[in-house]
Amino acid sequence: MSKVDKQKMELYAEKVKNWNKWGENDELGTLNYIDAQDIVYAAQLVKTGKVFPMAIPLDVNGPQWGERGRTNPHRTMVYTGTDALLGRQDFINMRYADDVVTMPLQCATHWDALGHVFYEYYEGDERKVIMWNGYSAANVDSYGCHKCGIQNTRDKLIGRGILLDMARFHGVESMDPGQGITSEDLTACAEKFGIQVKQGDFVLVRTGFLGKHMKEGVWGKYAGGDAPGLEFETLEWLHKNEVAAVATDTWGVEVRPNRSDEFLQPWHWLAIPMLGITMGENFFLDGIAEECAKDGSYEFLFVAPSLPFTNGAGSPTNPLAVK
Repeated sequence: MSKVDKQKMELYAEKVKNWNKWGENDELGTLNYIDAQDIVYAAQLVKTGKVFPMAIPLDVNGPQWGERGRTNPHRTMVYTGTDALLGRQDFINMRYADDVVTMPLQCATHWDALGHVFYEYYEGDERKVIMWNGYSAANVDSYGCHKCGIQNTRDKLIGRGILLDMARFHGVESMDPGQGITSEDLTACAEKFGIQVKQGDFVLVRTGFLGKHMKEGVWGKYAGGDAPGLEFETLEWLHKNEVAAVATDTWGVEVRPNRSDEFLQPWHWLAIPMLGITMGENFFLDGIAEECAKDGSYEFLFVAPSLPFTNGAGSPTNPLAVK
């Protein structure tokens, strides 16, 4: 595979561009692939009632180390049991605990909104910076994403989930940093584990990388560092298969180091603003992977609602796979 340069970026931008596919005012992108019958089908996949959570803990021991302002959640108690014991709540005649959380919306297990990443290009000498569906990046200001905010997804993140267990496919506990996943790999993994990728699927790709770090209890430069992940060209696979959303057990979905000397996160450059796909990061997939290997079925009801932060560029979530 060749490195992603300006020419390749522009070529793939046209290959996977979904602008106006659902109208010039669309703010949902590929989540439009999901319809009511998809949700009914997904609900019928529930056979045992077993639930597998995919969110990592929301606490100060998380993966972030402060790069570009991303910190782990910080929780502060407003009222405590000590306050109750010392009579500090006598003025309202009630005894309770209360707390406040400060956190970047994308510091733990989360979805990226379609307003999260912009695509930059030139028309002649004129520089353009746009977001999904051709909206100008000017639609995102200090008040948030006035187009393509995360609140648009609040009732859309439910349907058929499928697991592509690339770590198990390769016979390893965890794939290595810098190890890429190609379109051919995704197809071969689906075939090996008997999965048919369908329009409107939530595709969860397991590398084992997050589970390895959680097991070891050492994050280091996990966030922002080298990682296994999707190769740039998998954008075409996601486009062709009309996937509704994609999520991985890594901090950034795509392989790092990036396959480009010109672009940071080149896969992101197109996945969100051109393809219009909702993407999830830091999904813990080891639990559902063990169950899928045990029962031989790699499909399930997937429920992962976003929190409706008005004009948010992302949202934490507690994804659930239900078998």
